[in-house]
Amino acid sequence: MPLSSYGVLAGRLVRFAREDPNDFGSWYHGKMYVAAPAGEYEGAVDVSTPSGVPVEYREVRYLDPELFAATAALPDGWHLLDSTPDSGALDYLRSPLLGSPSGWVESTADNALDLLEQLLTGSRRVYVYGAPYDEGLGVHDIHYNQGDPPGEFQHLDAIWQDGATIIEQPTGELTAFLTKFKPQSLTTDDNGLPI
Repeated sequence: MPLSSYGVLAGRLVRFAREDPNDFGSWYHGKMYVAAPAGEYEGAVDVSTPSGVPVEYREVRYLDPELFAATAALPDGWHLLDSTPDSGALDYLRSPLLGSPSGWVESTADNALDLLEQLLTGSRRVYVYGAPYDEGLGVHDIHYNQGDPPGEFQHLDAIWQDGATIIEQPTGELTAFLTKFKPQSLTTDDNGLPI
């Protein structure tokens, strides 16, 4: 069963913040604040867990602008996306835009946030993929949303619903920042379940 809702937020980054690692709940996040017509959205990117489940990240540079053209043409704001290859949705394993799903680095929280902050600095526009908050303006599940082992999250797995942050620089260069939890498999079936 997929996420109850999935889409992309397009807009201008207002600021970036880090949660206090000594004062956070179930997950440790980097927070992006993005301006859109409905107001300022928060985007929460998971970079560490207190449970000891490792988080991994990777950077994908020089995304093909032709493959991204339909999404780049969207106006600022939140856009629902169907979980299909033609909607603009992302899939870490199936999207030609993201290339081979290799090159993952284990997050210490700070190394992931240092890279994300560096990529965001001076950006022209950001595209934040994931699920909308139940209350208020925000996006979460900004990570790989398939390949979970049996347990509390596997019921949310599906293909073409992965979260990510794509950053557009003033030069037009596009870079993706992706995260996943280490136990998630990078080989999945048509339902997003691990093979």
